[in-house]
Formats: sequence, structure tokens, C-alpha cells
Amino acid sequence: MADRIWDDEGGFADELDDDLDGGLDDESEEDRDAASPDDDLDDDLDDDLDDDLDDDLDDDLDDEFAMGDGVADLSGLVSCPYCGESVEITLDPGSGANQQYIEDCQVCCRPWVVSVSYDEDGTAHVFVDASDDHADHDD
Repeated sequence: MADRIWDDEGGFADELDDDLDGGLDDESEEDRDAASPDDDLDDDLDDDLDDDLDDDLDDDLDDEFAMGDGVADLSGLVSCPYCGESVEITLDPGSGANQQYIEDCQVCCRPWVVSVSYDEDGTAHVFVDASDDHADHDD
């Protein structure tokens, strides 16, 4: 079977499929696509093993993160301890029920220590402190 391709002279040229594919061997596409019954059995076993592993992983995640109604606060409104501006920050409930991290103020760019805790119903409690209040001082 020949395919038509655009040639350098501004017209169509006919070339064999083998030339377009990089010279496949003499095996036909039907032969390559036909799966033996053993291949189907191997695929079924692989799928079953994958499903079992996925179920085990899901069970582990369910134990670690209890299923709720799927609703958790995704943002919080805080007041910068440096400039006093109210700033809405994005929260990540997937990072755990209790979190603490550094984030810069979107207004004055000074660093905060952000503390977030989630209630069982997904309500977030967000607090920010000046990060220099938490610095270790060697005296």
C-alpha cells in the first residue's frame, strides 16, 4: 500500500509504507497486532495485580486521612504582622491536619511563619507570626 506525501518539488510523491516507517520488517501489521492467548492471560494477571496494589494503597491512605465530606477550607484571611495588611492565602488541606511553614507577605514581602490546623469538619484555623520572632538566637 502506498501513501501520498508532499515532495520538495511542490507536488505529491508516492512512497511505500516501509519507507515512511523507517523500514519495518516483513511482518504484517495484522501479525504484530494479533495477540496470542498467553499475552491476554498475562495482561489480565498484570491488571489484577495492579488493582490489588491500588486497593492496598487506597486502604493505607484511608487509614492515614479519614474520609470526610470532601470539604475543607482552601484559603484563609490573615493580617500581616509587619505591615498590617489583610491578605488572603491559599491553603493545602492535603498537607495534613496540622501544618507550619514559611510564606512571604504578598504586600511587604516579609516572611511569616504560617500555622494551620484543620478541624474534623475541614474548617481551617490560620495564624501568622513574624518569622524573626521564631529565629534561633545564640547569645
